[in-house]
Amino acid sequence: MDCIFCKIINGKIPSNKVYEDELVYAFYDIDQKAPVHILVIPKQHIVSAAYIDDSNAQIVAHMFEVIAKIARELKLNNSFRVVTNAGDSAGQTVPHLHFHLLGGRDFSWPPG
Repeated sequence: MDCIFCKIINGKIPSNKVYEDELVYAFYDIDQKAPVHILVIPKQHIVSAAYIDDSNAQIVAHMFEVIAKIARELKLNNSFRVVTNAGDSAGQTVPHLHFHLLGGRDFSWPPG
């Protein structure tokens, strides 16, 4: 598979790791949009949120547990944003499910 995130998980591409367990890998985004910008990805290759189903929903639930844990450890004071994009026209640039954990600054809506 030629997925950049799969290569990061497998150690073929270096990353600044924040967290890892048997299901999830989290690392700092190289294109930071906030003082804290971490990508949380499943180790199982899931293309996007459009591909979440009964077979992988527990992995996604675990990802949100990890996001909350990281946010607490980084003292984001229960104030952070979690974003995912599904598909090209929504802005997904890597076809591997990932959640952006953003914090450390004020955010507006809509995002800008």
